[in-house]
Amino acid sequence: MKQPSPPASLPKYLAEGLPKQDTETLHEVQNYIEALIGYRDQSVAADELPETAEPVDESDNSEKGTVVKEKVTCGDDSCKCASRNPADMHGPYLYRYYRENGTMKSEYVGKPESE
Repeated sequence: MKQPSPPASLPKYLAEGLPKQDTETLHEVQNYIEALIGYRDQSVAADELPETAEPVDESDNSEKGTVVKEKVTCGDDSCKCASRNPADMHGPYLYRYYRENGTMKSEYVGKPESE
């Protein structure tokens, strides 16, 4: 059997270094990679969400992440929302919090239907 070719996207130092490793080290690297992928793909935990975010049950789970209902500020210092008083903030709006390469990100989903 011929040694497999590395993917073109693999950095040169890995493409050259990995074949030099013994089998035990390769298994350890494989376990580490699987753990790293698992970490990056994990859901966003409730304690990582902003304090004002209220998780909602969304029937469409086709996308990864946690959908929350959240009141927000607009960024205009002269707006009443700048006081951060929940009664003066805009919304609520729906946001999806998810992980991308281990970093928590959010995206606007829309307005809740019942609001």
